[in-house]
Amino acid sequence: MSHADGVLGTIGGTPLVELTTLFRDSPFRAFAKLEAHNPGGSIKDRSALGMLLGRIRDGRLVPGRSVVVESSSGNLGIGLAQVCAYHGIRFVCVADPRTNSQNIAIMRAFGAEVEVVTGTDPVTGEYLPVRKARVRELVALLPHAYCPDQYANPLNPLAHRTTMREIVDDLPDELDFLFCATSSCGTLRGCAEYVRAHELPVTIVAVDAAGSAIFSPPTARRLIPGHGAAEPPKLLRAGLADEVVHVDDLDCVLACRRIATREAILAGGSSGAVVAALEGMRDRVPAGATCALIFPDRGERYLDTIYDDDWVTGNFGDVAHLWKEPEPMMGAAAC
Repeated sequence: MSHADGVLGTIGGTPLVELTTLFRDSPFRAFAKLEAHNPGGSIKDRSALGMLLGRIRDGRLVPGRSVVVESSSGNLGIGLAQVCAYHGIRFVCVADPRTNSQNIAIMRAFGAEVEVVTGTDPVTGEYLPVRKARVRELVALLPHAYCPDQYANPLNPLAHRTTMREIVDDLPDELDFLFCATSSCGTLRGCAEYVRAHELPVTIVAVDAAGSAIFSPPTARRLIPGHGAAEPPKLLRAGLADEVVHVDDLDCVLACRRIATREAILAGGSSGAVVAALEGMRDRVPAGATCALIFPDRGERYLDTIYDDDWVTGNFGDVAHLWKEPEPMMGAAAC
């Protein structure tokens, strides 16, 4: 048996598992990349390490002196908190009221300072512009402060070329479709750049939240953090995705509940989104095709929302019968 040189050495190399029940009657195969197996619990561990490690090694981030400041709804914040704790670097995360209490508690357990903004942008009504503005204020105020800026930092997508390589290497057959949820677009861009660089015949499906501003003007309020964005991230480039599918919050919830009860995988909201997207496209996926779905994080962080019956009923009504029905969900819509 081998061992890792510290906990950060366990980032990456996450398992790829076949979904044997959800798509059992379909003529294609579907595999899930379980990013919850990263030590911080999400795919954002890869981004966090990729954006900080070079600066730590070359001395631009100094333990006991430097301060990392970033805006996050949770997963990246946890990844950054873990990296900073390991290297003895102060970390300040700017979150908002949609960030769930467990994510904040995890960051604080790692020693991070979490500041929660309460106001929204007067133009968009969203928290993200206010979070980013507060990050800029803190960077200007705190000596030796550095913002990785997940929304624009090219090291974010660079970290996910490895994600794509692992998927390709682990599949028994040639990959035909990749379903990837979008937020900062780091994962989407990194995977797409790997596919293009290696001239792989893979159709990339970007899965965005209904109401998100990434691929079209925002149209609705979003309840589930970490899926979609209030403004197009600077990492977004034309041509990254071959197809874009928008999935609403209810379909994310229904899919997450189905993943849990049928595959025994407790997955987060954006994992439900990619499953809902494939459900909506199942009639257009050719027989014999191989599909990979990236499951970005774990469901424990959604126990008081997606997996809480009272929260679901309060936001969507009595819908419990829907995740118990065998018919596919209907809310995914292709652009």
